[in-house]
Amino acid sequence: MAVNSPNSPRQKMINLMYLVFIGMLALNVSTEVLDGFELVEESLLRSVKSSTQRNDRIFSDLEDYLAANPEKTREWFDKGKLVKDRTDSLFNYTQDLKNRIVKKTDGKDGDPEHLKHPDDLNAAYEIMFERGKNDGAKLKSEIDSYRGYITSLVNNPSIKNIIENNLSTEPSAKAKENKQNWEESMFFQMPVAAAVTLLTKLQNDIRYAEGEVLSELVKNIDVQDLRVNKMEAFIIPETEIVMQGSAFRADIGVLAQDSTQRPRIFINGSDKPLADELNGKYVANANTTGTFRVSGYVEIPRGDGGESYRRDFSKEYYVIKPSASVAPVLMNVLYAGIDNDISISAGGVPSQNVSVSMTNGTLTHKGNDIWTAKPSKVGTDAVITVTAKMSDGRSLEMAKTPLRVRQLPDPTAYLTITDAGGNKVKFTGGRTLAQTALLNVDVLEAAIDDGILFRAFTVLKFEVLVTDRLGISATAPSDGARFSARQKDLIRGVERGKGKRVFIRGIVTRGPDGIERPPLSAAMEIIIN
Repeated sequence: MAVNSPNSPRQKMINLMYLVFIGMLALNVSTEVLDGFELVEESLLRSVKSSTQRNDRIFSDLEDYLAANPEKTREWFDKGKLVKDRTDSLFNYTQDLKNRIVKKTDGKDGDPEHLKHPDDLNAAYEIMFERGKNDGAKLKSEIDSYRGYITSLVNNPSIKNIIENNLSTEPSAKAKENKQNWEESMFFQMPVAAAVTLLTKLQNDIRYAEGEVLSELVKNIDVQDLRVNKMEAFIIPETEIVMQGSAFRADIGVLAQDSTQRPRIFINGSDKPLADELNGKYVANANTTGTFRVSGYVEIPRGDGGESYRRDFSKEYYVIKPSASVAPVLMNVLYAGIDNDISISAGGVPSQNVSVSMTNGTLTHKGNDIWTAKPSKVGTDAVITVTAKMSDGRSLEMAKTPLRVRQLPDPTAYLTITDAGGNKVKFTGGRTLAQTALLNVDVLEAAIDDGILFRAFTVLKFEVLVTDRLGISATAPSDGARFSARQKDLIRGVERGKGKRVFIRGIVTRGPDGIERPPLSAAMEIIIN
């Protein structure tokens, strides 16, 4: 079958001649230039005739393939028929425009191949933009539609690019400067000789596109033939690791097989082939754990009726017990009333096929393998159940894990102070602190902070206790979490450098679980420096 080469010397010469004459015309060269269009037109017509004959042969091959193997060829023949019909429609419409332009200037007997008035500048524009019809816009629309359809059937990027360029209706840079659309730039004040040659070139480009697509369709038929120099049997399991209680599944076949020639599959020494309706799908129940092997061979019928090809296959798979991991991210217990991040995963099962439920609280998916558990009651375990959806549609319980639920422990009270380096640090008492540093603190804070778990508490109230120079103790309450003015006055009155102490006691807090705690048992002791 002939191959259409868009880069052949002949095609390059046609394109070059066309560009040269268009350029010379734009420079208003004498009428000898118009005679040159006749040469280009003759060359283009020969190319169109050659392409048409070639395309007819390709379509005839499609008809022969259809008669020999309708099952394999029907899809490609139907596409080829539609390509041919759409090509002929646009080709004939273009031919009609050529005939009308020539008859406009040469009379009813005008012939596009024998022009009498090739220099007429009005006929093309009058036909293409005749009042009420506007064939110029219609031609552009038909080309755009045809180009989009044809290129959708081409897989080769280079060929697709050539067709898109050949059938482009994008106005040139000059046309855009003159504010002309594609059809106006092509046919406004265009001599009949140039307009006819332009339309003939369009017909040539249409036939070229048709030939490329028809060739592609024929190749698609050939691809399905068993024409390989190497064949291998294959077995593709859905997974090599199978949960106990589910099933091992695998696809078995041969590479480059013909869908119209079914291979026969023999498994694990059986003399009966796998049933055709299973389409190579093999299923084996996985009732016990361990390592198992699937082996056998595939027979492929030969197209010439000779002895079948045989290819062996073998594959191991593993059956394991259902398992899943459930682990709090920060601790080995859950705290009631707050969000606890938990990592949950089921080995060998995609996360979208894993579902999780929980007793004694709520459980929400945070992202990836992280879930957030919020237990309700202290002293009652929260049981987390992990269920996986298997490939056969069944649900399999992977794990059921109880976790203890406790109340959050009491927090530690602290002051946020600035050290000598200008850094914010936590002061929890039991050592010396400059009186000015203490006076610069406005609020008392409290939190659980052991380096792993951090939970801030709300300080509701506290009192400051000091002993003056006479050994008399005085106390003052806070304004919520803030030091009151009276407390600040007491702190200012403490004598510095005498080992005097300030005590912060009666600290009442409310945790993130919403529970108000009794006063902390330990007071914060501060030695004034």
